This record gives sequence, C-alpha cells and structure tokens, in this order.
Amino acid sequence: MGKQNEKLLRNMKELDKQKLPKWFTGELYDEGAEVTNRFGGDSCHLNNVELSMYDFIMGATQMLEMGIVRQGVRNDLIKGLDWFRKNNSEAYMVLLD
Repeated sequence: MGKQNEKLLRNMKELDKQKLPKWFTGELYDEGAEVTNRFGGDSCHLNNVELSMYDFIMGATQMLEMGIVRQGVRNDLIKGLDWFRKNNSEAYMVLLD
C-alpha cells in the first residue's frame, strides 16, 4: 500500500471518531464540501462534521462583526475554534488561523 493510500486510510479512521460536541446548536450536514479561505484564497475539503462546525464558526463570526452580541455567541465561537483546532489542525490553519 502506498503512502498516499495509508494517509487516506488513517484520515478516514480519524474522521469516524469525529463528533460534534453537545453544546453545538448548528445544523449537521449530510455531506462535506470544498471551502475557501475568505481572505487568502487557499482551500481544503471538509467532511460533513467539519463543515457543520465551520459554518457555525463563520455565522458566529459574522454576528460579532455586525455588532450582534447575543448571550454566549463569543463563548460558542471560542469553543468552536478550539474544537476545530483539535479535530483538524491542518484545515484550521488554512481556513481559520
């Protein structure tokens, strides 16, 4: 088995372990998608769980940027960023850092 296949298999096993935390109140998508950094233009593929959290993070970010500060939005944003950093550090660096 080549290195590429080994890496893919390892990533698939890691993805099977990913779960959204109990505090997550966003939508869980059925499929993942390619996501592009809104500032730098770099992109990466996110699975359905990662994409769900990414959109949750972006929604909270937009609310704060517009000055809409509802109770817990800032805390949820921080928890979402922490979750993403732990679950897919490579995509975190590309999309959210």
